[in-house]
Amino acid sequence: MPTRLLLLARHGEQEQPSGAETTESGLSERGRRQAALLGERLSRVPLDAVHHGPLRRAVETAELVAGSLPGVPVYATELAGDHLPHDTDPAAVPPAYARFLDGFTAAERADGPGMTAAAVRRFGRPPDGGDVTELVVTHAFLIAWLVRDALAAPEHRWLGLNPHNCGLTVIRYTDRLPPRLVAFNDVAHLPAELRGTGLPPEYRF
Repeated sequence: MPTRLLLLARHGEQEQPSGAETTESGLSERGRRQAALLGERLSRVPLDAVHHGPLRRAVETAELVAGSLPGVPVYATELAGDHLPHDTDPAAVPPAYARFLDGFTAAERADGPGMTAAAVRRFGRPPDGGDVTELVVTHAFLIAWLVRDALAAPEHRWLGLNPHNCGLTVIRYTDRLPPRLVAFNDVAHLPAELRGTGLPPEYRF
């Protein structure tokens, strides 16, 4: 049965500039180390392609990973961008999550879910032909949504899933079988001092 092995990686730790530059900031030195180590780990995986979102931190991560993957094609796609995956009703979630959702604009609430749904149609299903193994370098929201979707969890449960920077999540999609979550937040390729970045401080241990 045709199988898609989907590898998902959040971009590396980003620089912490001030003001309006934040959304376009690149990787910190730690983020570059994370990405290079992820590439070394994936050099043993027979990847068919690498896809990445358009923001600088995702582009730089994908470039560093691809440095260990000679011959593997690399594609930029808006589908792997940083989108609000679902217009979750703030009244249906705990107050801390509701305050987080209040920070999104009407445009983000309108546009993000459609883009995320298109990403699921592209990446979150078995392939049309033979077996495919792909890496998508993306952002926390899309990884959380794809995991939630694979587990058929309630839609609001994308909230509270927190991927590490350069952590590896793997989902297997096989024809006529439910998706299988193989790994989530795997950071075996990172030394202790590079783990936990991108997570709230209370989650780091």
